[in-house]
Amino acid sequence: MKVVIIGGVAAGLKSAAKIRRSKPQAQITVIEKGKLISYGACGIPYYVGGDIDDVTQLMTTASGTVRNADYFKNIKDIDVLTETMATNIDRVTKTVTIKDLKTDNESQLLYDKLVIATGATPIKPPLPGIDLANIYQMWHPDDAKAVRRGLETGKFKNAVIIGAGLVGMEMAEALTNWGIKVTVVEMKDQVLSFLDAEMAASVAQYATGQGVNILTEEKVIQFNGDGVVSEVVTDKRSVLADLVILSIGVKPNVELARQAGLDIGVTGAISVNEYLETSDPDIYAGGDCVENTNLVSGKKVFAPMGSTANKHGRVIGENICGGRVKFRGVLNTAVVKFIDFNIGKVGLTEREAKLLGYEYIAATISGHDRPHYMPEVKSLSLKLVVDAKNRRVLGAQAFGEGDITKRIDVIATALTLGGTIDDLFDIDLSYAPPYNGPIDNVAVAANVVMNKIVGQMVGISSFEAKKRMDEGNAIFLDVRAPEELKKIRLAHSDLKNIPLGQLRERVDEIDKDSEVVAVCKIGLRGYEASVILKGQGFNDVKVLEGGITAWPFQRDAD
Repeated sequence: MKVVIIGGVAAGLKSAAKIRRSKPQAQITVIEKGKLISYGACGIPYYVGGDIDDVTQLMTTASGTVRNADYFKNIKDIDVLTETMATNIDRVTKTVTIKDLKTDNESQLLYDKLVIATGATPIKPPLPGIDLANIYQMWHPDDAKAVRRGLETGKFKNAVIIGAGLVGMEMAEALTNWGIKVTVVEMKDQVLSFLDAEMAASVAQYATGQGVNILTEEKVIQFNGDGVVSEVVTDKRSVLADLVILSIGVKPNVELARQAGLDIGVTGAISVNEYLETSDPDIYAGGDCVENTNLVSGKKVFAPMGSTANKHGRVIGENICGGRVKFRGVLNTAVVKFIDFNIGKVGLTEREAKLLGYEYIAATISGHDRPHYMPEVKSLSLKLVVDAKNRRVLGAQAFGEGDITKRIDVIATALTLGGTIDDLFDIDLSYAPPYNGPIDNVAVAANVVMNKIVGQMVGISSFEAKKRMDEGNAIFLDVRAPEELKKIRLAHSDLKNIPLGQLRERVDEIDKDSEVVAVCKIGLRGYEASVILKGQGFNDVKVLEGGITAWPFQRDAD
């Protein structure tokens, strides 16, 4: 069997390796237009930031062997042709025309099965000055090496990052590590557009506190400089810049597939079935060039992720060797680290659930990632979105200095299995004080949703609470101790403070006819206060969800 694979990074070489293990006699040829193969592009920001000493570590095995053409030939008997471009696919004769980029010589390869793993290309907008020096796209190790050299020699002082997505925020951390001034420009109204607005606002608040200048709802219109970039011009201002990072998204490389007459999906990526077959059963496709199915909504999505590409490669390899393995889809799971802040998302956001027409309930909780008495305890906030009709979990988001990845992964598992909030509570998670609390944050969030379903708790989001605060139509009741207010509190001149332990005795100080928003650090005491007030005849009591920990607006302290 002759297998030709176009693309030599994640999906392509993963499929090649799987085919070799299953078919020792197969003739496998991988075509890659670049010089480098099988590199971990997701590690680039961490090389730039100094967490990784040598960029070649992104191209080595765990034992330190460089994954180059010789490695794949000697260890796996796979022929890898670098600096070679596939220029045409003839589905009738089952041939691929290739061009040696060093000599311009063309030749043809016959295939029985073909894999398209052409990946994606970072978007480079046709703006004036876009080709000035020191404007980089963090998509290839060569870019990373150039930026790292400039940082090490003190060449860069003012960096502007265009785009506040995953890579943009990772690069903001990497450059902040070097002590240079960092500005992030985002044309949308928030950072990390895969989050709900109030979650993204908390991330932006943290980033600003770390010295990063966040500019949202601004559009870059040109770059100025004499051969080398010196200024980024937006529709609102000019920003000094001797280094620019373009991080405004990617587009799938589908030209070869389109020329071959293969179906292109609604997202603009290659259409594949659950076996990762294209519209031609002898041609498979995987990685960043294909579209996926969202497991929750059932909708087609373009979700380029290294983890997904590696899964695609394994499934393709299995199926080329005679299997019928299905790739079910994705949950658009994402996590990102920004200095000491961790951010994650899985499944649908509240915004997405609303757009898709779900009848849903959302709840935000804050807490600690392990018992408060443990020395390494950190805080986190978690938002859960649930189908109100059948209690099925739809999605979750989390942020904080605590361990959010464990919680996102637990919920991802529940989503994959079609789990409900009852399942989130019932799951027998591991427990020991060094790792988590006796009732994990995931179960706490599920419990809050349950309370909301039966009307035992009425929550209010930070954005809605801020609106009430600005309108002056509600009493904000902080039930923490006075010494806690001295450390941090909501910036609200009319905030009323009655410690929870005194609330029953002082309930007459609160107007029963007013809307009351109960406030505390994480939401638990606020909930207890709401129970007390309802028992005293108050009819309109809400709990600030996530408490002050999840409050993304101004906070004061003495």
